[in-house]
Amino acid sequence: MATFPFIYYLLAIYSSWRYFRGARVDPGSYTPPVSNLKPIHGIEPDAYENFASFCRQDYPAYELLFCAGSPSDSAVPIVEKLARDFPDRNIRIVYRPSDGASNDKVAKLRRLVAEARHEVLVINDSDVRVAPDYFRSVVAPLGRPEVGAVTCFYASTQDTTFAENLHTIGMLSDFYAGLLVARQLDGVKFAIGKTIVTTRANLAEFGGYEALENRPGDDLLVGRLIAEAGHRVELLPYVVQTASGAGSFEDLLQKRLRWMVVMRHMRTAGHFGLVFTFGLPWTVAALLAHPTACVAAAYVGAYASLRIGMTWIIARRGLRQSGVWRRMLLIPVWDAAAFLLWLTSFTRSSIRWRDGQYHIRDGQLVPILD
Repeated sequence: MATFPFIYYLLAIYSSWRYFRGARVDPGSYTPPVSNLKPIHGIEPDAYENFASFCRQDYPAYELLFCAGSPSDSAVPIVEKLARDFPDRNIRIVYRPSDGASNDKVAKLRRLVAEARHEVLVINDSDVRVAPDYFRSVVAPLGRPEVGAVTCFYASTQDTTFAENLHTIGMLSDFYAGLLVARQLDGVKFAIGKTIVTTRANLAEFGGYEALENRPGDDLLVGRLIAEAGHRVELLPYVVQTASGAGSFEDLLQKRLRWMVVMRHMRTAGHFGLVFTFGLPWTVAALLAHPTACVAAAYVGAYASLRIGMTWIIARRGLRQSGVWRRMLLIPVWDAAAFLLWLTSFTRSSIRWRDGQYHIRDGQLVPILD
């Protein structure tokens, strides 16, 4: 049993190596008009510079469309300043309708899709910062008829605190490894919320964001539903910048636990199967069962070398991220925290997201009223 995670690690190394060996970013010549949709909720770190990076795109025609909860949202003045500073860009802001939808982000995206002027939609979060070639890179794959959606990786490049560095190493060594294994075994049937590129027509095939407004994990679902409709979801080896979102260790744990609880409800069997991917606790169990030097050398050596190997392939060779080696010592810390949070997820029946508390029942978000 204790060797099962090592088999998973070998599969992750193979999946990552095979993906990055063949994956390419080709801006190409497919440049249709684009509507960039961005739901906002309060002020993210460096919000103005994040938004301004979208105004500096090397792209023929596009609009930037924001949606806030109300005119009193603290991010609205930043968008207004953006419109003044970039008068040659088509920048608009709309507001979420008061329709009682449980998922605030999805309700805003529904309004954004309705207001968008173009068929091709680029959807991203408010904490994303991009390079001038972003639109050209992520839109180009849609020029192939079989592609129905495009998504890509993200990474934080300004980590200063322990929590931020731990979050980054968790993404690079754990989350992305799982995505690449899933891609190898079953194809890309997911999307990453920091970038989703698709069309109105592809969203309409499954009922659009109206069908998701009371469900958690909307980004995962968009990718899954587009793939189930027979389209290809393209995962690009392109990296956008983002703030880690982990202001403190407590914030990081709460964010990760919320995701774990959501996954337990959305993919119950797969969530339980994660028990076979946690190498650290199984290594400890092997040492407790057979506390010999030979077992210690074999299991600790295998755990350390395989975890370092998968992280290096994904973070350094694949995504070209700097500062990876100095974060390697955080891998067992992340693995211990991830395992404990996985155990805790089976004890939780609700999640806290933004300003609300929700139960998840039959795949739906149900607000908990005070």
